[in-house]
Amino acid sequence: MMNKKISILASEHPLEQQAMRALFALLVLLLCGYLYFVGASVLNIMARKEASAKTTNLQSAIAGMEQQYFALSQSVDASSAHALGLAPVTGTQYVYRPGNAASAGVVARGAI
Repeated sequence: MMNKKISILASEHPLEQQAMRALFALLVLLLCGYLYFVGASVLNIMARKEASAKTTNLQSAIAGMEQQYFALSQSVDASSAHALGLAPVTGTQYVYRPGNAASAGVVARGAI
C-alpha cells in the first residue's frame, strides 16, 4: 500500500463548480449593466447638449421676431391705423376687484 497524503487544496467541495459558474454569470451581468448605464449616460449628455443648442437657436429666432415686432409697431401711426381698419378706443371702463389677485388665500384654523 502506498501512503498518499492528499492535500486539503486538492479536495473540492461538491458545490464549488456551481458557485464559480454563478459568480461568473453575476460578473458578466454586472459588466453588462455597467456598460449599459455608461452608454445611457453618454447618450443623455449628447441629447442634453443638442437640446441646449436648439434652445439657443430658438431664443435667437424669438429675439429676432420680437425686434421685428417692435420695429413694425413703431411704424403704426394714426393714418396707417385707419387704413388698417383700426379705430380709436373710446369709453374705456375698468373693473375694480378688491384685494390682491396674486396673494394666496388664508386658510382658517382647523380647516386642514
